[in-house]
Amino acid sequence: MAVARRAGVDESVLDEVRLAVGEACSRAVSLHQRGGLDGAVRVALTDQEKRFLIEVEDEAGPAGLPPLGSAAEEMGEDAEDALGLAVITALVEDVEVTSGANGGLIRMSWNVSTEPVEL
Repeated sequence: MAVARRAGVDESVLDEVRLAVGEACSRAVSLHQRGGLDGAVRVALTDQEKRFLIEVEDEAGPAGLPPLGSAAEEMGEDAEDALGLAVITALVEDVEVTSGANGGLIRMSWNVSTEPVEL
């Protein structure tokens, strides 16, 4: 979270940033495991002029989600995924979740201070 702090994210939301990123990464890894994928989960941190952006990208796509009526669904993995997304949306004011044939992306951003940050 040092990167978020240096970017100017307010100290009061750093724990929320940490939790949201951890939840997004856990979700992406879980999707990879469920889909039997060996690809990497990509995490990108971008310091923009007035926003701090974190993107968590998976390669699961539709293959990472269990088919309806499958044993995985009956075990509650879809409910776990939905709960993870609910946690993320509760923690992050500006969040976008997309998915497509090549994978999914969770894009989260926070306001940054325009004042210099002392470390």
